Amino acid sequence: MADYKNDIDCILSHRQDNGAEFWSTPDNNIIKGGPFSTLEATYMLAELGLDATDPVLGGAAALIWQAQREDGRFSLVPKSSIFPCQTIHAAKTLCYLGFAQDARLQPTFSHLLETQYSDGGWRCNKFFFGHGPETEASNPGPTLSALDAFRQTPLANSDERLDRAVEFLLNHWTTRAPLGPCHYGIGTLFHQVAFPFLAYNLFYYVFVLSFYDAAQRDPRFLDALFVLQSKLRGDQIIVERPHAKLAKLDFCKKGEPSELATEKYKLLVDNLK
Repeated sequence: MADYKNDIDCILSHRQDNGAEFWSTPDNNIIKGGPFSTLEATYMLAELGLDATDPVLGGAAALIWQAQREDGRFSLVPKSSIFPCQTIHAAKTLCYLGFAQDARLQPTFSHLLETQYSDGGWRCNKFFFGHGPETEASNPGPTLSALDAFRQTPLANSDERLDRAVEFLLNHWTTRAPLGPCHYGIGTLFHQVAFPFLAYNLFYYVFVLSFYDAAQRDPRFLDALFVLQSKLRGDQIIVERPHAKLAKLDFCKKGEPSELATEKYKLLVDNLK
């Protein structure tokens, strides 16, 4: 495995950019400043292999836990409404930090399953693009991130409610239309391979769904997998759309193979055997 010390050091160098420690703002907003926010920076450091016992990761994790409410939700923006996507992204990050089996996350998983929308995904009542028929659907992006968190728990492939979320996302592959209050669509940008997993895109979509039995042999999933495989160079994942602020980092350079992304692809393939 490549040495990502320079990438790790770069991300760590931004940890006071938002005015406080651990990529937070002075009032403890831990989603501001992405990808150098508390949630996204700690997720990336976990992907890069920084030891979970590192004091910086420990401090960031403590900030995230501090945002958890008794009912399992996470309040990531002080004095603001709590949206489902915020709770989902906090849970995802904590799972990547190794807390998927932590008892403190169980109220969060229970809350998410109890608040699942009628179509199987997760949805909020914040309408950034006005009201239309498409806004009655769940938001595919947060739904994918929720399944990313749940795949790391015993609930994956044992709770039928998660299969409903899988079906919602598989159906989106067919419709491709912008869905949910935040208008997540499947178009040109979606099809560009992005890594790390910070946005709704083809690679993240296929990777997460590969963990679910309900998707593995579904023609819609296999079609998406075929599209991803058509983009491989040899057996390597080529990053087509890195986040602009991460363009100089070695692990996700545009147009180049990513060893970390390729390891994710190999895990995806192993899931299907």
